[in-house]
Amino acid sequence: MRKIINPARETWAELATRPTKNLQELEPGIMETFRLVQEKGDAALLELAKKYDGVKLDSLFVSADEFKAAEQLVPQELKEAILQAYSNIQLFHTQQAEPVKQVETMAGVTCWRKSVAIERVGLYIPGGTAPLFSTLLMLGVPARIAGCQELVLCTPPAKYGSVHPAILYTASLLGINRIIKAGGAQAVAAMAFGTESVPAVYKIFGPGNQYVTVAKQLVSKAGVAIDLPAGPSEVLVMADESANPAFVAADLLSQAEHGADSQVVLLTNSKEVLTQVQQALEEQLLVLPRMEFAQKALQNSLGIVLRDTEEMLAFSNLYAPEHLILSVSDFEGLMDGITNAGSVFLGHYSPESAGDYASGTNHTLPTNAYARAYSGVSLDSFVKKITFQYITPDGLQQIGKTIETMAAAEGLEAHKNAVSIRLKELNRV
Repeated sequence: MRKIINPARETWAELATRPTKNLQELEPGIMETFRLVQEKGDAALLELAKKYDGVKLDSLFVSADEFKAAEQLVPQELKEAILQAYSNIQLFHTQQAEPVKQVETMAGVTCWRKSVAIERVGLYIPGGTAPLFSTLLMLGVPARIAGCQELVLCTPPAKYGSVHPAILYTASLLGINRIIKAGGAQAVAAMAFGTESVPAVYKIFGPGNQYVTVAKQLVSKAGVAIDLPAGPSEVLVMADESANPAFVAADLLSQAEHGADSQVVLLTNSKEVLTQVQQALEEQLLVLPRMEFAQKALQNSLGIVLRDTEEMLAFSNLYAPEHLILSVSDFEGLMDGITNAGSVFLGHYSPESAGDYASGTNHTLPTNAYARAYSGVSLDSFVKKITFQYITPDGLQQIGKTIETMAAAEGLEAHKNAVSIRLKELNRV
């Protein structure tokens, strides 16, 4: 972790820049994958599974026997944990539903908005170095609450063509019994363009490696919606003298272990806290199974000492982290000042991993400073908002002159006439 003491404000923007790779160089290979899938369909998915995943598949789909076996392979303790997380996520997202509210903007003119589920959505669930069954909960639960008619799930096959049993168990909980064994850009292509067996979807959700990220961005240009721009995972922790250095180090490592391209940032107003956290990082790092990933991520990470919590908050809002942890004594006094963050964790006993798994909030969040303009995935992500209006004859007489005047001022005579012709008819009655 790079140590920086009281950096000048004019250097903050550079410090807040992520260590991103040039992903454009991946585009030609991904476009070739798109071409293969569009031309050869299912055969291309089988061919690419062999090429990239090193597995020869007999079928693209998880079989009924595999689902049945997964039920026995998942330990009871894990089943209970998944069920608890399912319950919390469902409760939190159910409360996000908005009732239809009719508004009479003037006499005889009534307007309202209704949420309508996206009919067919694609869920991409990573299954490589970490099989993210938790992501399936985060995407599948709100999709079901929204009422999406069809969920198309893609996940890369592991050795011997299997899919992690926890993913299959979670899919069963969600009523998903059709899973395509496909990963990477080819999975995104299958969901975007369709194959003989994979229906084309209207919106694609889910995190993935750099190939998946770029593939999602490319299909969005072709008219297929995506959840949000998402890249390597990140966390920013604000810690004052009241923080427990071991807690802070554990939070930083929980994100660093995602991958070598993850970034973690510590902001503190105490040099002593920074030193103590660095020591705790070294100790905890040694016992992590994913030590190599975390170690590389820490090389791109920052420990910054600033003058006070106000400066820490200002830097955080500039950085716009995916995850923000306020490990400070007066987090209540700072909450209202947070303007840019994906998800916020308050106090010393709210670890970021709670949001990753089971507290109820969604862990699919904007990264790379996109939190300045994007929200994380929610129930709203799985619906369209359609507006309705009903105008009575009296209402048209009330609002008609306003519409005619505005249309004439813009030189759009047909717009004006659509009102005028109706008013003439009403005046004849």
